[in-house]
Amino acid sequence: KYFCLEDLEGQLAPFFVMVANIATADQGAAIVAGNERVLRARLADAKFFWDQDRREALSSRASALKSITFHAKIGTLHEKVGRIQTLAVELYRYIPDADCDKLRSAAQLCKADLTTEMVGEFPDLQGVMGRYYALNDGEAPEVAQAIAEHYAPKGPGDDCPSAPESVVIALADKIDTLVAFWTIDEKPTGSKDPFALRRATLGVIRLILENELRLPLAKVFVAAGANGEIVSDLLNFFADRLKVHLREKGARHDLVSAVFALGNEDDLVRLMARVTALGEFIDSEDGTNLLTAYKRAANILRIEEKKDGVSYTEAPDAKDFAQTKENALHDAIADVNGRTSKALKAESFREAMAIMSTLRQPVDSFFDHVTVNAEDAGVRKNRLNLLSEIRDSLDRIADFSKIEG
Repeated sequence: KYFCLEDLEGQLAPFFVMVANIATADQGAAIVAGNERVLRARLADAKFFWDQDRREALSSRASALKSITFHAKIGTLHEKVGRIQTLAVELYRYIPDADCDKLRSAAQLCKADLTTEMVGEFPDLQGVMGRYYALNDGEAPEVAQAIAEHYAPKGPGDDCPSAPESVVIALADKIDTLVAFWTIDEKPTGSKDPFALRRATLGVIRLILENELRLPLAKVFVAAGANGEIVSDLLNFFADRLKVHLREKGARHDLVSAVFALGNEDDLVRLMARVTALGEFIDSEDGTNLLTAYKRAANILRIEEKKDGVSYTEAPDAKDFAQTKENALHDAIADVNGRTSKALKAESFREAMAIMSTLRQPVDSFFDHVTVNAEDAGVRKNRLNLLSEIRDSLDRIADFSKIEG
């Protein structure tokens, strides 16, 4: 209802703006006076709460959280704070420059302002007031900042914390919430998400990506109390939210699906590096043609495997090659696989894609000169196994079957 103002230096000014949609004989003087009177009373309340709350140190309020239920099946806020502390210490090893002692303090105090009169009257100030009370109590600035920022980012337009202690506590709070609700099987369904778990997931994704954190999510979920089934389900949920996040930014969600399909990928920074490299590769002429060749090989295999009732996954036998183009392709695949293995191990994904692009010429030449479904059954089987080698080689980079176009 009221718009606060700042002076030219960006400091809070002792003025406000309000809007009324009526014309008055006194040019709004009575309306102004009435709103000043109401606002003055509210500010007096705030001053009273501020003075009252500071009589008790923030640290002494932690025990009061025992009487506040976070969720009937999950427990109290006091118990949640304990889990946040434990998880923050686990996250500490993955966040450069975070101070472990400050993390413990921030975790212990992050929810304490919920017991204050100020936050009770003005709930939107949770975290904000915690920072002011922490500074008033002589806590380190990093601790106070972490208290203020641990709810962030609250939405797509919200700034993402970057200070190490803030990042750790924000991650610990959100990950604990996600694991806890998954444990009691209270997951989002359709358009219903009463506990804002999609928002919490997006917050974790943004914290990781925008701070370029090498965070093994599976290990962190286990540290937060998740079992194997929950870890798998949460990673799938994260994959879906990441696709939505990237789609909103104009990125191709099918590339994310192609990389996630490799399985065992819970490092979002590494995953995004793969996605970026894959996108650049697919947009190149060699990448486009190789994708076409992959789909051609995969389609032939699918048709023939269904018809024959077998899977062609054996290594082709070089002595059964009837044409030089078969030998050339087989040798090229072996060479590419060896070099891409080293590049992938070093996480040099662009280099791996560049190496993979050298398959274009031998693959094109194979399809131009070799008939896969030869009359000789042995030759046919060997050639189908060679097609399987093409598919398997490319699938080490990403699941190309999930790439559109």
